Amino acid sequence: MRCAICPRRCGAERTGAAGGGLCGMPALPVVARAALHRWEEPPISGTRGAGTVFFSGCSLRCVFCQNDEISRGGHGRPVTVERLREIFRELIDQGAHNIDLVTPTHFAPAIRAALEEPLPVPVVWNSGGYELPETLRTLEGKVDVWLPDLKYLDREAAARYSGAADYPERATAAILEMYRQAGPLMEEDGLLRRGVVIRHLLLPGGLARAKQVMDWVAGQFPPGAVYFSLMGQYTPYGRAADYPEINRTLRRAELRAAREYMANLGLAGFVQDLDSVGREYTPAFDLTGV
Repeated sequence: MRCAICPRRCGAERTGAAGGGLCGMPALPVVARAALHRWEEPPISGTRGAGTVFFSGCSLRCVFCQNDEISRGGHGRPVTVERLREIFRELIDQGAHNIDLVTPTHFAPAIRAALEEPLPVPVVWNSGGYELPETLRTLEGKVDVWLPDLKYLDREAAARYSGAADYPERATAAILEMYRQAGPLMEEDGLLRRGVVIRHLLLPGGLARAKQVMDWVAGQFPPGAVYFSLMGQYTPYGRAADYPEINRTLRRAELRAAREYMANLGLAGFVQDLDSVGREYTPAFDLTGV
């Protein structure tokens, strides 16, 4: 296929086995890990964990990516649509509260085919937020919970740190489409069954940008209609050493100020504290479950 799945619209020829474009991936999925994961937001991880499938490749180029080994390194194992369905069933048999698809965008057609038969648990679309609404519309009725990042509303920062100056307008349009499909939050027994959770990773020195993101969320959605997840887990991964201003962990004062701003806006959601900082929180991409 000539690929136009993500905002890059690169037109790369991607076949079942051969990759192309910025993501460097073939049309069929490449998976680096499939296992229960207990480090998502509480109503997604629950008590048993999300059934998380980590896909390889990415259309963004975040210099601080904690999954750099698979997002840029390409590590993973190709699987068929049929095998992907089996992986979903195996995770459900292990007790997964949901199927959590991490960085799935560039495999959207194959994932849609794997979800042709409805699953007995919610499907979570866990992405960087860099999406095309028209691609998301092809998934309508197949995804229950949308878990996008909203990394920046600043084009300069988006270009510098993620190689995508158009990220702000792309991500906001995508999130509005996600909300159109999911509607307000729906929970049952403490678990999210439907809705949108918007994540923002607080970067060192990025308090003003975080406030800009929170202002947008507060201005777009009715109170309590979406969750906002303020993430304090930033660790200098990938090529962060080449960017001195972000080559450090967060200061407690930075996270405290962002937390207070979130509370003052009345945003419902979660704050990840500095205890979640460190490489031990990055899963092993060792082909478990693949």
